[in-house]
Amino acid sequence: MVERLADEPVDLLEINVSCPNVKEGGIAFGQNPHALEAITKEVKKYAKQPIIMKLSPNVTDITEMARAAEAGGADILSLINTLTGMKIDIYRKHLLWQTDGGMSGPAVKPVAVRMVYQVAQAVKLPIIGMGGIATAEDALEFIMAGATAVSVGTANFFNPYAATEIVDGLAKFMEQQKS
Repeated sequence: MVERLADEPVDLLEINVSCPNVKEGGIAFGQNPHALEAITKEVKKYAKQPIIMKLSPNVTDITEMARAAEAGGADILSLINTLTGMKIDIYRKHLLWQTDGGMSGPAVKPVAVRMVYQVAQAVKLPIIGMGGIATAEDALEFIMAGATAVSVGTANFFNPYAATEIVDGLAKFMEQQKS
């Protein structure tokens, strides 16, 4: 896919090595630093665009994974992807097509902010912070933790104006800091 997109008008490619629904050899391949480094190197062979590696929070040490992606040649890191979770419908046993799946939204924000902070101390790559950002204050937490940029996901489901409100809120905050 990376090779097919090489000549397309795409500015960046985000490689999701952390989807909790993708398994290889019994583990998600984004949870193995050697596999992550190798995948990143392989992707970089074919990509003409900068590569963003999206990291999993479902690891023992997020900085080890960030260093592996950096060693493989990643241009940018995005984190975090979803935490592994489960929802049970007491009448149907479970709701997902498999036993567990990804949990996102405001509940993951404290974990995401901590991981962005840890990774910002460990690597020199730009970081896109994500995980529970719904307000300008949330975005500022990520930026203060070391994120170069932020991404808004789940908030868009309950507020289609979330991204615009966050941008406006960031501008207002900066204006207030001037005075």
